[in-house]
Amino acid sequence: MPNHPRFPPMQLRPVEVLAFPGVQVLDVTGPLQVFASANEHVARFGGVPPYRLQVVAKDGGSVTSSAGLALATEPLVPVRGGVDTLIIAGGPGVEAAAADCELIDWLRRRAEHSRRVASVCTGAFILAASGALDGRRAVTHWSYCEEFARRFPAVRVEADPIFLHDDAVWTSAGVTAGIDLALALVEEDLGRETALAVARYLVVFLKRPGGQAQFSAALSLQTAGDRFGALHRWMRANIGADLSLPVLAAEAGMSERSFSRRYLEETGVTPARAAERLRVEAARQMLAETRHPVKRIAQRCGFGSEETMRRSFLRLLAITPHDYRSRFGTDPQAAGNVRPRKTMGG
Repeated sequence: MPNHPRFPPMQLRPVEVLAFPGVQVLDVTGPLQVFASANEHVARFGGVPPYRLQVVAKDGGSVTSSAGLALATEPLVPVRGGVDTLIIAGGPGVEAAAADCELIDWLRRRAEHSRRVASVCTGAFILAASGALDGRRAVTHWSYCEEFARRFPAVRVEADPIFLHDDAVWTSAGVTAGIDLALALVEEDLGRETALAVARYLVVFLKRPGGQAQFSAALSLQTAGDRFGALHRWMRANIGADLSLPVLAAEAGMSERSFSRRYLEETGVTPARAAERLRVEAARQMLAETRHPVKRIAQRCGFGSEETMRRSFLRLLAITPHDYRSRFGTDPQAAGNVRPRKTMGG
């Protein structure tokens, strides 16, 4: 641990996390651990722990999470009196929580007395039900973005960010993104050096590269009927071959026009975008697990050129192939075309 300046006295910052029956346990414990680790870090260098942490629920007492783990909670805090940070967790129980008029009324009034408000994952549905997201940019778990946008048309939904904030209202994507969000809140409060120390201790990125697009391409293309499942398996097996529209339509046994229309209806993306996603996923695996030069990987995955692959990585993952390998490769220095990089250790 590097030498640290002594922390100056700071105001205590109350943090409340709203839980409910069926809450996702990591949505609660992930952010809590970030703030708790920040407290420990500040105390280690002679400072006063800045955060006072509390989990609250409508009736207090024991609340059972979706994983079956019981969480000890306090009753909802009276609205009078301010709170620094109010966090709304997500989980399978959000539907019931968002429909609880008494809970939503408390949240609406409590948010007005909070310096900042945040939601984790599907907790955005509860926050939106209170009206706090109206007219604001927001994000939630990638698989619920369309439903969220449909149910809350006054909210400007963005599907890709890990987290984002619009003024004093923060929202985050799925599950572990709550940790990313909490680290950003700590950085805003205590500075980058402290947030980086917490990230190092928890063995996570201070700022994770890319967005929610980093989930499995094959999984994202799969649908209930999985009508094109066989085609997707063929595409992955022939990732370096010609995956143009005529070839894919012929493999699917359909006319190009009919295939284009039905594929888009079934998967939500065009055949060309699907091919790009699968190629990026194949390239990611090769970058992480092999020592092949980036140029060769681009050719094997059907990109044609290294520059084409770079553009696809930036578009889908917001990171270049070289940077992806330096972060996730098993032996990034070993590949002949990977330059040594200075890192901050986070």
